[in-house]
Amino acid sequence: MTNEIGAVRRSPVVRVSAAVAADRGDRVYDAARDAAASVSVVRTGPTGVDELEPLVLMTDDGRTAFFRSPSPSTARDLVTEFESNGLPMSRADAIVDHDPDATSLPVPGTGPLAAGRRLVLGPCGWVNPLDPADYTLCSTERDASVAADIGILARGRGDAIADEPTVDAWKRACETDGDPVVIVNANDPDDRQRADRTLLAGAPIAVLDGVAAVAEYIGAEDAVVYLNEHETNLQRHVRQASNAVEDKLPVVPDVVAGPDEYRAGAPTAALEAMEGADRIEPRLQPPTPAEYGLYGRPTIVHTPRTFAQVRQAVYAPESLDADAPDPGTRLMTVTGDVETPAIVELDSSATLEATRDAVSMNGSFKMACVGGVFGGFTTDLGVIPTAQSLTAVDLGTDGVVELLRDGRCAVATAGERARFASEANSGRCVPGREGTKQLTELLRDVYAGAFRSDEIRELGRVMARSSNCQIGATAPRPVITAMDEFESEFRAHANGRCPSGTCSDHL
Repeated sequence: MTNEIGAVRRSPVVRVSAAVAADRGDRVYDAARDAAASVSVVRTGPTGVDELEPLVLMTDDGRTAFFRSPSPSTARDLVTEFESNGLPMSRADAIVDHDPDATSLPVPGTGPLAAGRRLVLGPCGWVNPLDPADYTLCSTERDASVAADIGILARGRGDAIADEPTVDAWKRACETDGDPVVIVNANDPDDRQRADRTLLAGAPIAVLDGVAAVAEYIGAEDAVVYLNEHETNLQRHVRQASNAVEDKLPVVPDVVAGPDEYRAGAPTAALEAMEGADRIEPRLQPPTPAEYGLYGRPTIVHTPRTFAQVRQAVYAPESLDADAPDPGTRLMTVTGDVETPAIVELDSSATLEATRDAVSMNGSFKMACVGGVFGGFTTDLGVIPTAQSLTAVDLGTDGVVELLRDGRCAVATAGERARFASEANSGRCVPGREGTKQLTELLRDVYAGAFRSDEIRELGRVMARSSNCQIGATAPRPVITAMDEFESEFRAHANGRCPSGTCSDHL
């Protein structure tokens, strides 16, 4: 940050952190702003921890007081006291001393914000999402070569090369004839995954900076942010961020809305949607999007999480372990049977067990589904969150940890996901279209007294190897991993008994 920006942030300032267009957050912000006479009041984006929001942060000369979820009238009183007597220390939920020039959220020693690290999440809840002055724009000085050298892996099911080195696609695009284009795929209607939306809401300019760095690397002059058609507030927010950096970044994306369908978030299905196809379905590959993408142009399709990792590598390469097989951090949405969801950022020195520190469960822990709707079930969270480690134990890498309570039935929970796969697949390939139906029927047969474990496993093996779409390839994983962990529950259901007592009507 420049001295000018640092000087602004050193003055007494009140930040109100909340989701985009959150009604209560807006009311708390309005009350704080109306009460302020001498302090600045800034509306920031979400921190990623829903339990705390709206979160009021009061900062004065390297010290920040935290006030979780105050009412508008309380926020008004706090601002008045701040201006009259200084930080309201006795009323704060937490107080943190930090560098007066801090550019990321200072973290209390305890509580949900203390779980994991805050590198790419650092600006969320701390900076003005729409003010370029609150960011160091790296792409104006360096392209994505640093990230390429470090070996950042792509992240999320919406990424065209998920869990593979990003540089592989970049080089392929550079070697392909045509004008390249960069796409930010953030259309994920599954509410289990919140990390991409949190980044676009809390630090959109950081994501756009990563986009510009990749565009410079491959020589692209065009970029697109692809969002869900129902997220109109987020669309407007990202457009405002793009407008704010229009004359500051070499490439600024347009915003395009796509269908509110799970299948529309798949990378090549997103291309079909943006081209106006009547039927949204994934394309056969090869060629890959990097070779033949949007309107036949070489196209890079990454998620906001991937672009944020690229930007972190360009901005602060020393913060990443360049020697690790999966450099950088992973954003994990912690959801399921919890009071409120949270986003936790983990590096390879932590395990998934750390996600439990960010939330309060409704009931005792029984199992987790890791990796989204088609993730894997496990009772052991002692796994480091790298792509290699998660894949090795048949867990998904999409950055979701669903914590499920003791009253959950493993058979019913896996069955719901199989049924969703049979409804949400595009129907283009036989394993996706017919395999998901067969999988669902085999699970219904369990309730009818027939648990054919070997048939389920063989069907899953065939689907995983031969499906063209991600849904067909990953749909068997919840069922097979649930069988691995809770085979006795499957056999009990075949004998007419649900151990958790939740399937009595079916039995």
